[in-house]
Amino acid sequence: MKTLFVSYRVTDLDRSLPFYAALGYVELGRVEPGDGSRLVILSFPGEPAVSLELVHRPGSESVYVGTGFDHLAIQADTLADTLERLTDAGLEPGPVQYPGGPHGPKTSWLTDPDGYRIELVEWPPDRPDGITAADFS
Repeated sequence: MKTLFVSYRVTDLDRSLPFYAALGYVELGRVEPGDGSRLVILSFPGEPAVSLELVHRPGSESVYVGTGFDHLAIQADTLADTLERLTDAGLEPGPVQYPGGPHGPKTSWLTDPDGYRIELVEWPPDRPDGITAADFS
């Protein structure tokens, strides 16, 4: 078993797509089931498979189904460069934080048009793959 992708329900696909494009996602394809719904399949360049799906269902009550979702984490090669690019694109990332101390990961938070929180993470050079089982041994 493995995780295939995360799927977000969005209220306005035409507003959400430019936001995720500014983050660096590219559209791989669309599915239109015929009931007015649209599913847009996204990934980052160089990713081997889909990583995010945006789902728009016009007329459905709310995009927020359930209350357990917290955030999506996205790895940035260089957080400073990513924050500059996002700011230049009109997005508003938060300040750089060091949740693991000065030698741990650098993070910044961003919120999409529907209020979904996104954590941007730059891992220390000695931990390029992020959190692994070795971190819990």
